[in-house]
Amino acid sequence: MRSSQEKRHLQSLKRRARNRAAKSRIKTETKKLKAAIASGDIAAAEMQFRLTMGLLHKAGRKRILHPNTAARRISQLARLVHQHKSTATPAS
Repeated sequence: MRSSQEKRHLQSLKRRARNRAAKSRIKTETKKLKAAIASGDIAAAEMQFRLTMGLLHKAGRKRILHPNTAARRISQLARLVHQHKSTATPAS
C-alpha cells in the first residue's frame, strides 16, 4: 500500500512533466512566430500567431501559466504582428 505522501509526490512529478512540456511548446512556437516576423512573411506570421495564441489561452485556462501572464504575452505578440503588418504594407 502506498502512503498518501508518496501518491501526492508521484502526482506532482506527472504534473510537473506535463507543465514543463506545455511551457516548452509555448516557447518554441513563440520563437517560430518571432522568426516569421523577422523574415517578413506576413501570412506565416499570422498563422503562427493563431497557433501560439491558442496555446497561450489553453495554458492560462489550465493554470499552467497565470491567466494574466497568458493575456499579456498574447497582447505583446499581437502588437508585434500588427506593427510588422502595418510596416510591411506600403501606404497608398
